[in-house]
Amino acid sequence: MRAKVCGLNSVEQMTQLDEMGVDFAGFIFYPKSPRYVLKNLSKAELKKAKGVKINKVGVFVNENPDHLLSLVDDCGLYLVQLHGDETPRYCEKIADYISVIKAFRLRDDDDVLWKIKDYQDIVDMFLFDTAGAEYGGTGKRFNWEILYSLNINKPFFLSGGIGPEDIEALKFFSTTPVAKDLFSVDINSRFELTPGVKDMQKVKPFMNELMNI
Repeated sequence: MRAKVCGLNSVEQMTQLDEMGVDFAGFIFYPKSPRYVLKNLSKAELKKAKGVKINKVGVFVNENPDHLLSLVDDCGLYLVQLHGDETPRYCEKIADYISVIKAFRLRDDDDVLWKIKDYQDIVDMFLFDTAGAEYGGTGKRFNWEILYSLNINKPFFLSGGIGPEDIEALKFFSTTPVAKDLFSVDINSRFELTPGVKDMQKVKPFMNELMNI
């Protein structure tokens, strides 16, 4: 199973994750986030981080589209994740330039298929996260049961407070009908020492187990 480690603030940690076989490294470009990457790394530092196979994902929230596309070039991003209230038309403009992951923050009573329907033919992938008062992660897991029987019909990332203890739950998730479209899991705050600094002593054993699912 693939993994994305989000909220990185270090090229060194990105390199370590690459050596572990992590597929995606997420960098948050939302200034209100405690993991805002440009507080710790310059655009040039991000762009020149070459020689790694890991794919750099830029996470944005309601960003000006022209500014977003300039950051894609300036930072050498491979994918963008739109985590705000971006409309289908907004997503289409970005998707004309780079592959797009559209994030949806889910509550237990949400009609997931209705929420994603207008984006189905526009974006490349979805990401399902836990709904919260603010944009971004909550560190809490939403009720995965609302996904189990769905036909998403597009690759998706599973996010929302996934922690080291969730391997068995992920194994079960992989057996449900919806898992045919599961592209990657997304981890962040449950694997941190401080915001933006990952605890590699937690990430490495989790990755070893995840790769066997």
